[in-house]
Amino acid sequence: MDALVRFLQLLVLLLTLPLHLLVLLGCWQPLCKTYFPYLMAVLTIKSNRKIEVKKRELFSQIRKFARASGNVALLELGCGTGANFAFYPPGCRITCLDPNPRFEKFLRKSMTENKHLKYEQFVVASGEDMRQLADGSMDVVVCTLVLCSVESPKKVLQEVQRVLRPGGVLFFWEHVAEPRGSWALMWQQVLEPTWKHIGDGCHLTRKTWKDLESAQFSELEMERQPPPYKWLPVGPCIMGKAVK
Repeated sequence: MDALVRFLQLLVLLLTLPLHLLVLLGCWQPLCKTYFPYLMAVLTIKSNRKIEVKKRELFSQIRKFARASGNVALLELGCGTGANFAFYPPGCRITCLDPNPRFEKFLRKSMTENKHLKYEQFVVASGEDMRQLADGSMDVVVCTLVLCSVESPKKVLQEVQRVLRPGGVLFFWEHVAEPRGSWALMWQQVLEPTWKHIGDGCHLTRKTWKDLESAQFSELEMERQPPPYKWLPVGPCIMGKAVK
């Protein structure tokens, strides 16, 4: 199987050679950072329609973590276009964090469309280094389709725990690797070296549930969901919450 995977990876590399040459020349990343927000703006609208019921179920729990004032200090990690905003309850004060500053204009549009939320700030930073946010300053952190593309999920979860107050919660929705030994996993392994350039660092074969299990949250609830798109190599998803 390993030999077959390597052969097919080489074949895909040859078929996408111009892309890999642009990567080697340092030209691809700036281009990707420019087009990716537009791509996500289209895809997130479609994916929200598919998983709307589950998202509403997940984010309806945010109200439980409100302060006495009724407000919730919420950090959207890897906020993208703000596709989750419509599912948040009133009283959320949103801090958005993303390493790509080109998402900000999409965020402002989403905030305009969701007047029930208070927009605090947009922080341009990676999830591994959120030094601009104080310890224990957040009631809730939301992380959807983010841990697949960060350099170190372990460091991101450490930072999440740092910025959460005691008893605060991380809500997550992440795609993960297909089952071990499956043909679907084999194709993820074949496509991943190329896909991570197309998807702005997205890894198809991450076992993110293991990172969450080893992060030492006081409480962890997790369930698996089928892939949102059958025609993409993105695998099944895990959704749930982790309490500090």
